[in-house]
Amino acid sequence: MLKKALTIAGSDSGGGAGIQADLKTFSALGVYGLSVITSITAQNTTGVIAVEDISPTMVAKQIDAVFSDIQIDAVKIGMVSNREIIKVIVEGLRKWDVKNIVLDPVMMSESGSRLLDVEARSTLIKELIPLADIITPNLFEASILLERDVITLKDMENAVKELTKMGCSSVLLKGGHLTDRTLAKLTTKAIDVYYDGQSLLRYQADRVKTRNIHGTGCTYSSAIAAYLAFGFKMDRSIARAKDYITGAIQNSLNIGDGPGPTNHFYNLWKEKGE
Repeated sequence: MLKKALTIAGSDSGGGAGIQADLKTFSALGVYGLSVITSITAQNTTGVIAVEDISPTMVAKQIDAVFSDIQIDAVKIGMVSNREIIKVIVEGLRKWDVKNIVLDPVMMSESGSRLLDVEARSTLIKELIPLADIITPNLFEASILLERDVITLKDMENAVKELTKMGCSSVLLKGGHLTDRTLAKLTTKAIDVYYDGQSLLRYQADRVKTRNIHGTGCTYSSAIAAYLAFGFKMDRSIARAKDYITGAIQNSLNIGDGPGPTNHFYNLWKEKGE
């Protein structure tokens, strides 16, 4: 049976992150993708030029339109920039009794543009995070959620335990920016830390030397959602998604004047000899 996954997130006109990255990931992994757009961004590889939010009413109508007609196997939530949008998403998730929720708490773009209102942080923590089966913050996002620096691997292991206390079922803390303090440079391994209230696991891969990392967080989290849609347990979904995002970064695309996107279709392109 065809599996279906929904992304609730912002649109990236540059095509490397957000809704575009999520739908490409779903397609690459064999899942039918649907979307609820929360915001529209004018951006390219060099940065975000402008952001315009969709009205909460329209976000709610998109959610109802999807769930009233189509059986959804997993949901990935990305950019939710204000508290009103967060509230209608929460209402929709409860109304339709949604399962397999992956929340990627997007707060800032790779270029440094803030994508979440400061006022929305408390609403995200109190209302949306408790509904998630897994949240997938990076080090910066975890630092904002916990209001303290999360820098080292030990910090990460402590942070995932604290983050689960916010009510989510599990946490995957992404260590793409993990630094070796002794050498004052990035670690040779890209290490992510997972915790579900009982098991503490590490997922790691060799770090890829490339500047083309735009949309990696979106792609990673949507890959987890895709594998959950197929029925894999959380640990296996993360392991498969880690392999996928590593390959997408290894085959990243040198597009534009800034950090280019990952290559979501690298396996398909390789099959064609391209």
